[in-house]
Amino acid sequence: MDRIVIVNGPNLNLLGTREPEVYGRHTLADVESLCRAAAEKAGLELVFMQSNHEGEMIDAIHEARGARGLVINAGAYTHTSVALRDAVAGVSVPAVEVHISNVHAREEFRHHSYLSAVCRAVIVGAGIEGYRFAVELLAA
Repeated sequence: MDRIVIVNGPNLNLLGTREPEVYGRHTLADVESLCRAAAEKAGLELVFMQSNHEGEMIDAIHEARGARGLVINAGAYTHTSVALRDAVAGVSVPAVEVHISNVHAREEFRHHSYLSAVCRAVIVGAGIEGYRFAVELLAA
């Protein structure tokens, strides 16, 4: 069965309680449920993970080889990690970068992404619905 891999980075395990005025009150479990429903509707398997550790995220990206697509919310690593960028580029899997908040309306250091150039699409500011949009895009 085709699969979509979703990789979530640091602090996303705190969704629902961390800065709810920025990230909302939905939890990571809510995100996973939303994505599973979208994947199931498209007849796709879903692999969903979160890690606060860059190396574990890189391992998950490597394991995505052969998948229909990769959805990545690298959190703060988006703005700092060439290693994650190289992992996404290296697996040759269509990738969509997702951010719950509109990073371009926030601090200037959040305006640059190392991932965007190696992703098929970037979805920012759509809340957790951005993940569903990413799954639907990759399923199409």
